[in-house]
Amino acid sequence: MINTGPIFQGKRFRAGPVAWVIYFNMPTDTKRVRGPEVSQSPSLFSCDPAAVLPSKGPRADGRRRDQVDVRPVFVRCGLVSQAKGSAYLEAGNTKLMCCVYGPRETDRKDETDMKCGRLTTDMRFAPFSCPERGSWIQGSQDKDFSLMLHESLQPAICLHKYPRSQIEVSVMVLENSGSVLAHAVTCASLALADAGIEMYDLVLGCSMRQDGTSYVVDPSYMEENGCSSGSCENQGGLTVAFLPSLNQISGLQSDGDMTEETLTAGVRTCIEGCYKLYPVIQRALTKAVCKAAPSQSES
Repeated sequence: MINTGPIFQGKRFRAGPVAWVIYFNMPTDTKRVRGPEVSQSPSLFSCDPAAVLPSKGPRADGRRRDQVDVRPVFVRCGLVSQAKGSAYLEAGNTKLMCCVYGPRETDRKDETDMKCGRLTTDMRFAPFSCPERGSWIQGSQDKDFSLMLHESLQPAICLHKYPRSQIEVSVMVLENSGSVLAHAVTCASLALADAGIEMYDLVLGCSMRQDGTSYVVDPSYMEENGCSSGSCENQGGLTVAFLPSLNQISGLQSDGDMTEETLTAGVRTCIEGCYKLYPVIQRALTKAVCKAAPSQSES
């Protein structure tokens, strides 16, 4: 039997010797915004970083090579009212936000320590923070940075003062323009101090990038991910977490291929960079304490 006849919005039915075919319109999702079928990523229209970076002369932002020339830093405490302590940090175009929660009871009883507290760290990149859009799900790089952040902060916190409790540190990278791990350490330390957590000392971070016989302090995103035109020897990066008052190193992370002499000189350079940041962090913390302290009229 042949399916012929007019088409209506309905269903198939029989009417004598002819089978009528009626089609229904498929339901549409009115809440979903449909994009064009053919589209291009916005990153294609942006200026791509240079594939080869010069190893001599001034840097792209005007800073000098082979000197401890860090970017100007802007910090502010107490911006998140829901957190026990918070801090915001800008270094050039690198922007981070840190929140501290606790001390409070641990979530799992089997992880409770009767003599010492527990520190948990979580560092994530916002999807819009990098040139290539990421995901809100924590990736392998986020987990590595969270572990490095934990190793850098734990020696500076008096965890024995908070038994049977945990302190949670959460860092969100809003814009990645290089040296995020070093600035995350500084921002997290400032947030811990703003939360009133007892610490032996503040923790400051500084990073550098070795390029053969030359080096750059506080490298930008292009300097971290670009390749140089020089030789392939002594190519690597270094990040140091430093306690300035105690003159001790709490964390060190390096990658690449560097000689022992170059690595030792790089650690000294990063320590000098931490000392340059120390007065800025002290002033920001002092300003936050004075703002939170009750005035004489209130007392």
